[in-house]
Amino acid sequence: MDSAIVLVNVAVTDARGEVVPGLAERHFMIFEDEAPQKINYFSAEETPFAAVILLDTSGSMESRVSLARSAAITFLNGMRRGDSAAVINFDSKFDVVRDFSNSIYLNDRFYELKANGMTVLNDAVYKAAEMLSTRPEKRRAIIVLSDGEDTLSSKSAKRATDAAIAANATIYTVDMAPVDSQGKFRNQIIGGLKSYAEKTGGAFVSTAGGPAMRDAFKRIVEELGSQYTLSYSPSAKKNDGKFRKIRIEVARPNLTIRTRKGYNAPKEKK
Repeated sequence: MDSAIVLVNVAVTDARGEVVPGLAERHFMIFEDEAPQKINYFSAEETPFAAVILLDTSGSMESRVSLARSAAITFLNGMRRGDSAAVINFDSKFDVVRDFSNSIYLNDRFYELKANGMTVLNDAVYKAAEMLSTRPEKRRAIIVLSDGEDTLSSKSAKRATDAAIAANATIYTVDMAPVDSQGKFRNQIIGGLKSYAEKTGGAFVSTAGGPAMRDAFKRIVEELGSQYTLSYSPSAKKNDGKFRKIRIEVARPNLTIRTRKGYNAPKEKK
């Protein structure tokens, strides 16, 4: 990422979780490491987004693959003209089932997916970030449909998160574990899914399916299309490779603001 220009997508919702439209540049304040920054680009238009859907087909998802498949279809059905989505399934390895397209139609491979093997969730997130990094759309998202248990990845969750942040991709995680799953280990897994969402400005969704899941995906699609996009040139010009925290304030009360937590500054080669 070039520290000369930092692009930030911001989701703003009210107390009911509804998207808040109609905000202007004057309502926003950006801070990097608590230092105020000057906004040099602002957009509140409904613009197209690019998304990668990650579908967990590992053995632990055996009873939930059909539900995850339905969730992916629900997301695709909600896309608008100009939006684009790719689909990756992952178990012991990941595979691009469908490249970026605006079509709601899916090939036979998608419908033939079955649960087996281990889980490379982090590797799949990293791959999705790579794919999104070259997309022309300013608004980018990774939709994770998984029970959250990574058992085989070569990449760490931190490295995958950093890749998503570098690609300016927001991660939405949907917990696909059975509703009766519980215990300390389960809480740790959910914590991992929540961390992906929190650090990139996305959201964690816990739902058993049905109307609740359809409503959740409707909100995600609406939010992606209605994010506010801002950019700034950091006042700190030093390229030291360190993490720089981003904080956004909106000059209106009782609103929830979500954006990525920061980015890694480039590091000068010696």
